[in-house]
Parts: sequence; C-alpha cells; structure tokens
Amino acid sequence: MIQFTATILKFNEKGEKTGWTYIEILAAQAEALNPGNKKSFRVKGSIDNYEFKQLALIPMGGGIFILPLNATIRKNIGKKMGHTVKVSLQTDTQPLVLNHELVDCLQDEPEAWAYFSNLPKSHQQYYSKWIESAKTIETKSKRIILTVNAALNKMSYAEMIRAQKANNQL
Repeated sequence: MIQFTATILKFNEKGEKTGWTYIEILAAQAEALNPGNKKSFRVKGSIDNYEFKQLALIPMGGGIFILPLNATIRKNIGKKMGHTVKVSLQTDTQPLVLNHELVDCLQDEPEAWAYFSNLPKSHQQYYSKWIESAKTIETKSKRIILTVNAALNKMSYAEMIRAQKANNQL
C-alpha cells in the first residue's frame, strides 16, 4: 500500500480525455504498487475518507499513471481541480464482475455478445459501471438497451455516449 498527498488536476485538450479530472500517480509510486508494470491496472483504496475499489490506473507514458476521478468520487470528497487530497492505494486483484442483467441481455443477442466479449475487460466494465450507477429501474433498463444496441453496432463506450448526447437521449 502507498499513501501520499496529491493535487486534483484536469485535462484541457487531451483527445478523448479532454475534461477529465484526475490525480497523477508518479512513476516511483506506480512501481511500488505494481513493479515492472507499464499497462493499466486496478487499484483500491481511499481518497480523503471516500473508499473505492476496482478503479483503473491509466498509463500516460514515462511510468506515470493517472487515476480519473469520476463525478461520484468528486461529489463524495467535495473537492475539485486545484484541491489537495490524501490518497491511499493498493493493487486490487479481485476479478471484475459485470452486471448480470447486462450479460443476460447480451447473451440473447449472439452478435452483440461476441462483440462485447472481445472488448478489453476495462471497456466492458465502463458499460457495467454505467448501468450499475443508474438510480431507477427505468434508467437501468434504458442503459442496458443502449449497451446492447451499441454492441450490435460495434460501438465503443465513448462512441455510444457521444451518439446519445448528439441525439439528446442522455
């Protein structure tokens, strides 16, 4: 486990990461967590008093990683860009578990299931976490339908979200 203090940062123009809020994990810190690893890996721990698990550290080059801070994390810690946070991290080796309703619906559509199954596990998790974050059964159902349709159309999570925003469906 590593513990450190970090400043919350935000990308201005960074391709698909534009607008992301994150904290930086220095090369020495990443090496202490997962020696010799240069690829994305999962961590668990806490930011201030907010505990989390199964979040991905994303490599940025030169051994540096970032930990994106989604809206749920930012809301729970009550901080934004420029604020300082206390961070505690360790590698999370628990297997990722996908939303079972999503899996059932995808398996009913073999073409969608084939596409989804071939996505990297982290990309499958984007969809699953998005579905799990729904506050109502109606929203959850809508998100499952959107995900199955995206898989049928061979769309990534980001492509699906952009398409829905363009159609004012989100």
